[in-house]
Amino acid sequence: MKLTQLSLFLENRPGALRLPCQVLGQAGIDILSLSLADTQQFGILRLIVKDVERARKVLEEAGCVVKATDVLAVEVPDRAGGLADMLGAFEGSGLALEYIYPLVAGHRGKTAVLLLRVEEPEKAAALLAGRTVRVLSREEAFEAVGA
Repeated sequence: MKLTQLSLFLENRPGALRLPCQVLGQAGIDILSLSLADTQQFGILRLIVKDVERARKVLEEAGCVVKATDVLAVEVPDRAGGLADMLGAFEGSGLALEYIYPLVAGHRGKTAVLLLRVEEPEKAAALLAGRTVRVLSREEAFEAVGA
């Protein structure tokens, strides 16, 4: 049900993003999805890769600070209001979404696959049960991107 995401803290300077991408590329590790958020001094690069442990090892050997966290992959109807319907599952639950970014947009033309970071992934998955949202297994999520 959960995927492991790697988060890297990068200096907010030109060229800082290239190192982790280059290191992973040289190791033959594909980046399946990424999100980059920045502040004035640093950025956070969030990555989904298939071989998490190997990726973590090569990144740390290259001097990157890496943290692993769990995210949920959910399949949401790719239509107007699809995201709002999914977010309605959390209303009144006290469970906040920390962030969302896409794994695949327009998957099979009918759905989008989004990655959700929540403090309690099991509780979030239970809230989503019975909605027009499907929580994907790790294998299903990788299948969605053709990996």
